[in-house]
Amino acid sequence: MTDEILRMRGITKSFPGVKALQDVNLSVRRGEIHAICGENGAGKSTLMKVLSGVYAHGSYDGEIVFDGEPCAFSAIRDSERRGIVIIHQELALCQQLSIAENIFLGNEQARGGLIDWNRTNRDAGVLMRRVGLRENPVTPVLDLGVGKQQLVEIAKALSKEVKLLILDEPTAALNDDDSAHLLDLLRGLREDGVTSVLISHKLNEIAAIADSITILRDGRTIETLDAAMVSEDRIIAGMVGRTLENRFPPREPRIGDEVLRIEDWTVHNGTRVVVDRASLALRRGEIVGLAGLMGAGRTELAMSVFGRSYGKDISGRLVKDGKEIEVRSVGDAVAHGIAYATEDRKRYGLNLIEDIKRNISAAALGKLSKRGWVHGNEEHRVAEEFRKSMNIKAPDVDSVTGTLSGGNQQKVVLSKWILTDPDVLILDEPTRGIDVGAKYEIYTIINRLADEGKAVLVISSELPELLGLCDRIYALSGGRITGEVGRAEATQEGLMRAMTREQE
Repeated sequence: MTDEILRMRGITKSFPGVKALQDVNLSVRRGEIHAICGENGAGKSTLMKVLSGVYAHGSYDGEIVFDGEPCAFSAIRDSERRGIVIIHQELALCQQLSIAENIFLGNEQARGGLIDWNRTNRDAGVLMRRVGLRENPVTPVLDLGVGKQQLVEIAKALSKEVKLLILDEPTAALNDDDSAHLLDLLRGLREDGVTSVLISHKLNEIAAIADSITILRDGRTIETLDAAMVSEDRIIAGMVGRTLENRFPPREPRIGDEVLRIEDWTVHNGTRVVVDRASLALRRGEIVGLAGLMGAGRTELAMSVFGRSYGKDISGRLVKDGKEIEVRSVGDAVAHGIAYATEDRKRYGLNLIEDIKRNISAAALGKLSKRGWVHGNEEHRVAEEFRKSMNIKAPDVDSVTGTLSGGNQQKVVLSKWILTDPDVLILDEPTRGIDVGAKYEIYTIINRLADEGKAVLVISSELPELLGLCDRIYALSGGRITGEVGRAEATQEGLMRAMTREQE
């Protein structure tokens, strides 16, 4: 594993008002797994889009040499013909088509102008077995979970005789089992001679699988390291330009009276019970965690409380400041001082083609309007205050939200709900897909909200995050609350036992 399969030299890429990449260099050895690390906005995805032809030759400066030959890709098809395949974080699959149809989409197995379906399904089956998919090739992709859809994308790449596989945050939306399976698959591809470039914020995964690590910061190459010789703290120092001696900001909690109590809360999805007589309480100034495995009912509980946004045949009581309340719509929830920031900010939390200002004001237009008309100057003023106080990295509040990094998009989501002035703020996976530096900023914001007297409920798949952030943690298993523990007594092992506990 000594010869070089890829060399990128002096790559510079600009957008209007922003220099995304500045003289970036990258060398990748044949047959290795090469990780690229950096904060959101460091230029990782932009660099890979340059490499794969998403940004055509001529739109950037610099040189790309692949497999010993200079390359000038005008489109993705050009890079794919050379064996470079990119799998984006947002999967590019047609949900209504079958697995086999997706694998060979654009590369149809045809004879005489007609698709040979027997060959298509047979060849798809071979590729599927290689990546560990045991479904029928004619199964519609929409019937698969996210983890298996990721495997379909890799099978699709293998059908194109891939030499260099680029994966952008491949495990961001996967549970632990699916993530482990994907990493094992990458190890197997490495043994087969396939080179991989992996963009990920999950430093523990990088440490487990990568051979080399290149760190980008502010659009520049900082260094390339031997993964076997560095610690997570060393990688973090390169990414953020400083050490994060404590990954969670210090806080002295000032916990007040109970603000919201959820009693015997039961939620159905069809005939299935997804939340079963769950009870929990939130107090002012307190950060409470909700831990549970995938399918435990965490999001279902949160969404059903937030104006019955999920589920049917919902029963139970909500008690706010000592009085029972009726919350039958999102409007009711907001009126009662309850806010919910979804786990899927791109699909449900934001309008990505709208500007920052409109996204921040979306949930509180009543505060900014008179006689049905939104006061534009006031909307701009309020959004600008949030841009500064939340440290949203954008030139102004007229910037399109979809152009922001994941961490800055999350700050816009938080700003939107903070503007409603809630007493209770439910945050569902608030740091998913966000780098360590931006995570620290989000944690600081959460601490500030608690210090202002708000009750914050944090749902997270990362147990270290809950342990480092929360004053108290509930565990959920099979839709039921199976444990409650304070900060001082909480351990990762104890939470996992409660999260996997079966009910009588």
